[in-house]
This record gives sequence, C-alpha cells and structure tokens, in this order.
Amino acid sequence: MCGIVGIVGRAEVAHRLVEGLKRLEYRGYDSAGIAILRENGVNAQIERRRAAGKIANLEAAVAAEPPRGRVGIGHTRWATHGAPTVSNAHPHATDRVAIVHNGIIENYRELKDELIAKGRRFESETDTEVVAQMLTDYLDQGMSAEDAMAHTMPRLVGAFAFAVLFADRSDILVCARRSSPLAIGYGEGEMYLGSDAQALAAMTKRISYLEEGDWAVLARDRAAIHDASGAAVERPIRTTELSGALVGKGNYRHYMEKEIHEQPEVVGYTVMGTIDANARAVKLPKLPFDPAQLSRLTLVACGTAFHAALIAKYWIEQLARLPVEVDIASEFRYRAAAMPKGGAAVFVSQSGETLDTLAALRYCRSQDQRILSVVNVPESTIARESDLVLRTLAGPEIGVASTKAFTTQLVVLASLAIDLARARGTIDRAREMALVDALTHVPSHIAAVLQSRARFKALSHKLAEARDVLYLGRGTSYPIALEGALKLKELSYIHAEGYAAGEMKHGPIALIDEDVPVIVIAPPDELFEKTASNIQEVIARGGRVVMFSDAKGIERFGGTGIDAIATPAVDPFVAPIVYAVPVQLLAYHTADVKGTDVDQPRNLAKSVTVE
Repeated sequence: MCGIVGIVGRAEVAHRLVEGLKRLEYRGYDSAGIAILRENGVNAQIERRRAAGKIANLEAAVAAEPPRGRVGIGHTRWATHGAPTVSNAHPHATDRVAIVHNGIIENYRELKDELIAKGRRFESETDTEVVAQMLTDYLDQGMSAEDAMAHTMPRLVGAFAFAVLFADRSDILVCARRSSPLAIGYGEGEMYLGSDAQALAAMTKRISYLEEGDWAVLARDRAAIHDASGAAVERPIRTTELSGALVGKGNYRHYMEKEIHEQPEVVGYTVMGTIDANARAVKLPKLPFDPAQLSRLTLVACGTAFHAALIAKYWIEQLARLPVEVDIASEFRYRAAAMPKGGAAVFVSQSGETLDTLAALRYCRSQDQRILSVVNVPESTIARESDLVLRTLAGPEIGVASTKAFTTQLVVLASLAIDLARARGTIDRAREMALVDALTHVPSHIAAVLQSRARFKALSHKLAEARDVLYLGRGTSYPIALEGALKLKELSYIHAEGYAAGEMKHGPIALIDEDVPVIVIAPPDELFEKTASNIQEVIARGGRVVMFSDAKGIERFGGTGIDAIATPAVDPFVAPIVYAVPVQLLAYHTADVKGTDVDQPRNLAKSVTVE
C-alpha cells in the first residue's frame, strides 16, 4: 500500500516529509520521493527528489541537494503501472503541478489518449501522471487550482487519494479522496496531510478524516473542505492517541470496518500488480512449471483462504481446462495424497505462517512438486519455502476475520487462471483482454457496494435475532456462500451454514421455516434461473430470503417476499470478488448490533501457528 504525507508549514519541510515517509514504511513500497515548492516571487518552482528502493536512498538524494521550501508532499510507492524506477516514482510533475497518488485510475488510458491528442507529453508509465497533465491542461485554460480540481475529479474512475502542489499557489496544498483514506492534521500555524494518522502522529494529534468524494484546500491556518458536489462542508476534528498497534482505526469503529473499506484501494493495487494495463494482459512472473505440460494442479489452504482456492478451481478449470484439486491443509497431508510427477501445488495464506498449510507445502515438496504461494507477507516462512511467490498487496490486516486479504487473494488467483489459460492456448487474445478489463473495474464496483452500506445496517437488525442462517449459491457463488456463513458465525456467534443451492433439496430444506433467514448470492449469470427456482422453494416454505443480485437479476426474479439488495452489474468472471463484500458487510453489521468483539472474536487467532 502506497503512503502519502504533506505539509503546509512555517519552516522548511524536506526533513519532516522524509521522516513522515519513514513512519509509512510498514505499508510496503519500492520507491519514494518528495516535491517541494521553492518560493520565487509570484510563482514557485517545483523541486523533486526521487529514488528507487528504500527511503535511505531518498534521504541520501535529499542530503546531496536539499530542496528548500515550506510546502511539500511525499510518497512511498508500490509499483503497479510501470516498473519501480525513478521516472515512475512519485511525485509526478509538470511545470505547474506536482502530485502524489494512492490507488488506481481505471480509465487512465482513455484520458491519456485524449491529453496526448492535445499535445501533452508524458514522461512515465504511470496512471498518476494523467491527473497531473489534466490539472495542468485546465490551468492552461485559465482555471484556478480549485476549479481545476473540481473539473478533474468527476472525470476520474477508480479509487484514489491525491495530494497536489500548484506552482502559482505557494501557500496551499490541495487534496482529494475517493475510496482511499486520507487524513488532515491540524497544527499551530501549520497543516498536515497523511494517508493515515500514523504519518501525522509525530506532528499533531488533532486529526480529521476526509469522507468519500471529499476534496480540500489546506492553507497554514485552515482547511477548506468540499464534498463531492463541491459544497463546503466541515468534518469533525478528533484527538488521536495511537495505540501500540501499528495501524490506527482512522474514522472507523473497528479495524474490520476500516479494512472492508480499504478494499477498493488494495484490490486496485493488487490488480495493477498482476496485469499490464497498457497491453490489457496479465503480467505474472515466469511460473516454475510449464502450464502446457501440467496434468493437474493442487490448491491447498485453510479457512477463508480455502474458499478463495475453491473459487480458483472454477476459474482455472473453466478457462485453462486444467483439472484442479482443492484441499483443506489440515486434512491434506494425512491422507498421503498421490502427486503427479512434475506436478505443481499452490498454497494460499494471508500470514504465510499457517502451520497446517506449511506442513502441506513441505509434504508436496517431498513429492517433488513445484511450489507456488499466494501470500500477503513476502518475508513469511511459506513465501521463503516457495519456488515463486504471488504477493497480495492488502497491507496489514489487523482484524481476525479476513476481508481485504480474501479479495486480494481472489484477484491474484483470477490473474493466475488467465495466465494458465493463455499458456495452454485455451483462451484467445480477445478473451484475455475482456477478462483483464473486467478485473480492472473491480475496485470501482466494490466502492459502489460500500456506498449502499446503510441497507446492510438495516438488514443486520433482523439477522441479529436469528439462531440459524443458511447461505446459498451456485458456481463461483457457492464458495461465497461458504465464506458468508463463516464470517457470520465467527463474528456474531450465530450458527450459519453455506450450501450449494442445488443441494438444498438433499437435506437443508428441512430446516426452512419463518425463523431461518436464507441469504442467496445470485448474480445474473448462466445459473441464475436455477438459483431463482431454489429461492421460490424457500419462499414456499415460509423462509425469509435475502437476495444479493444486480438490478437486472432482481428484475428477472420478479418475486415478492424477499429482501433484495442490488449490487453493481459485473462480468460473471469477477462476480465472486465483488459479491464477497456484501457478505462481509452483513456479517460485520450483524456482529456490531449484537455487541460482539468484532476485531478479536472469541477463541480465534489471526495466524494459526499450532496444529
């Protein structure tokens, strides 16, 4: 996860910007930089110092040629669009604007083509530079900094947080956010900006958090905040005392709530870490096996990661026509599975330290299998013992119930499925581009789900009264039903079970009555009509149905007696990634209503390192 820091100060800020970036090192990065406005009469000159690698390299560059000024921005970047080089490092700048950016701009290709047609010249491979060039274009048309920002924001699709310097406004810093966190710090004659309170803790304890769609102009003595419509608004200023935990909760009541809302950003990072957006192609490292020669692929995981592996089975078998076996790690090694010669196994783990998964990995290694891991911690034991690591870019996940780690695992596994299919010749170029485009738009779809969270809050009051809950789904929605049931039971302590919808008549239908809510994950795919038939069977027996589908699916169902929550219309390929978020929100709000310990449910641990 990239990091942002900004200062509108009374004294020179270069050293403090670097120190602020050091406090964000925990987020992960591979380049860093700062930009400072060097005052020179009416206009200021933008000075940048950037370096690939660790902040120590940036620190050396700053020491060698100290930039001088009282207003500046800094950034730690995890490479997505473009390699981790100096030219791709933030801040990006024109002669009039410098910008740092967390998140992704999904429609940057179209915007870039438009700006190139106007004669704009680009120096980097990043999506971020598009925003710098667009702001400059508006400034060249005679707009003010505020008007340029107001015109730019509605044109951007994606998840982002920005901090922007304007050369002709050496007294201000402009910032904006959409589905990516941003905090404003209040000092004595100074104002600060950070991607979280951790970046600002050494400078101030007075923090306010921008809300969805907000943008703000920071001067030395005030912050003028505007909402998405452009109207002036106020956001509460809080006194923060960071706990011993590395990451604060920000404006959220629980870490889990914060991590659910971080998903547009971290899913975006992970998507852009697995694809080449310019080529509309997957760009994974060379696999440690030949996909064309593989006879079977084994996927192993525990808990939520196991559900991610189940979804990957559907993707890989459908796209790559490769048989996939999925095993629960704690069972796998005890049945002494026969492994094909020259075979491969994939291990999925958030922490990379899960003991059962690690033991299964070592069994596969003893069977001469090539090892691929999908983990969030690249220094973990599972990562170190793998032939290749495909890293999820979820950042630290504090809540015990996995949320953003799960959706980023799905992104990586979806990219792997496309990569395998391409290597095996089972999809053509047009299909690959369509699948990559679908992945690219997932962050904005997740952001749209989060905008309807009030519906989940209302529904949670009804669900909190239940003793038993059933979750149903077909195809890739079946593992999402399993995940929804797991989330509800581990957070709220309500008994919940997930079933393949077609299995309901083989036993679970006996449980249906007016006291058993039935949650149905029903994207309008080729299996929708069968799922709709199962819903009717539940209604006929007095069951209380909650259906997650898009507007088209809800209209196709056309039934009464259900609670339907509309989700965005998405490509069926990425539906499980997007539909994971509604089941997370429902479980979270139900647990919150019941007053359980959301972040640390009883008897559970974040990383299971004992058998």
